[in-house]
Amino acid sequence: MKIAFIHFHLKPGGVTTVIRQQINTIQNHCQVIALAGEKPAEFPAEVIPISGIAYDQNGIPSSSPEKTASDIQKAIHNKWPDGCDLVHVHNPILAKNRIFLKVLKILQQKGLKLLLQIHDFAEDGRPHFYFPDPYPENCHYCVINKRDYDLLATSGLTSQGLHLLSNMVNPLDTEAPECSLKNFVLYPVRAIRRKNIGEAILLSLFFQNKEKLAITLPPTSPVDIQSYNGWKEYSIQHHIHIEFQASLKHDFSSLVHASKFIITTSVNEGFGFSFLEPWTADKKLWGRNIPEICMDFQQKGVRLDNLYTQIRIPISWFDRVALFRKFQSTLERSLTLFGYTMDTLHLANGFEATIQNDCIDFGMLSEPFQQQVITRILSSLKDKNRLITINPFLAEIGVSGQQWIIDHNKKVILSSYNQALYQKNLLQIYEKVKNVQISHAVDKKKLLFHFLTPSRLNLLKWGACEGS
Repeated sequence: MKIAFIHFHLKPGGVTTVIRQQINTIQNHCQVIALAGEKPAEFPAEVIPISGIAYDQNGIPSSSPEKTASDIQKAIHNKWPDGCDLVHVHNPILAKNRIFLKVLKILQQKGLKLLLQIHDFAEDGRPHFYFPDPYPENCHYCVINKRDYDLLATSGLTSQGLHLLSNMVNPLDTEAPECSLKNFVLYPVRAIRRKNIGEAILLSLFFQNKEKLAITLPPTSPVDIQSYNGWKEYSIQHHIHIEFQASLKHDFSSLVHASKFIITTSVNEGFGFSFLEPWTADKKLWGRNIPEICMDFQQKGVRLDNLYTQIRIPISWFDRVALFRKFQSTLERSLTLFGYTMDTLHLANGFEATIQNDCIDFGMLSEPFQQQVITRILSSLKDKNRLITINPFLAEIGVSGQQWIIDHNKKVILSSYNQALYQKNLLQIYEKVKNVQISHAVDKKKLLFHFLTPSRLNLLKWGACEGS
């Protein structure tokens, strides 16, 4: 089988890692080329650069849809005169190249069979990368978790043309040089807003043995950098000892190996490597469970019983009117960017639904509100103890023991997310794309309003839409 991969770029990152894994997995069974905006320094397959595929520069496409589609077709036929069996396109519905959907439509009209693999939805808090165009119709789609599968199934896609392909997990290295950093807990993450850095800092105040929190990498986007620098300044001001940018000072494998345990406080994930990889390094994971992501892992037998789904904070600790106004402005701004409006009553009812037993989840709050909570418990042992009473698991963060859970999870993960299974699933999907004609389309409005509802509103994830 002849497969042409397409992505905007092949620079280091999550999607590029998946593409590399796919190529390495199938290279003994398929002929492969990769098409991207530019050629990377090193890659496991032949890469043909096509400038029209790259990210727009300052919002301006570098080529026309017709020329880009023609360049793609020429590159494929120069490699294989009789063409390829299918084109595997990664993250095509994220509008970082505004002509890209038109390019795909032209390729379809020329008879190319498409498999569109979705890693991220613009509908999920990224309105600046939302396509006004309809998503490609009558082609195969592929997703990385059951949540996204169900979303697209209820938004119009048929089971014959919608495929679930869980990522494979490469075990973390358990052998590493000695680390000079001592007595610390690791949050192995690039510290973007949705990784919920404030909650990691909050958890550090409840560590049992006065461990220091270490966060591996800084963010790169302006909005995330602003938030990150705010937390660095806050930590200094309040004498909270955090090791920021730990991977820039210490070998990553050494950090993993030397850490007491690993945490995650993210409020939004695609596949959810952070819930699986720590166990492969014989480390226990603590922190926040994202049920719609973790359900896939738990159904396979991964035990995540010690993770929590929320940290409940008394609503009386906030100015309720100010908090509502923040939710209101965030949702209204987000809706405007997507081209919709919402009535105030619906919004008010949605906001009230987020408050249960006079508490709101810490993970729904933006940085200023999170800092109010942390400042409060730093200055009041009574309030800190009240938080433990409401959330008893806070008194157990990092409790040792239960080695059997680590052993069990490691075994399940290595048997359920290995290369052999991944190869089998991917090749089966390719056979279906090659042989099964599809007639379906995505209802974009239905898809959008699954994500963009008051009950799902999260100020960390959606706050960037209004620059807050």
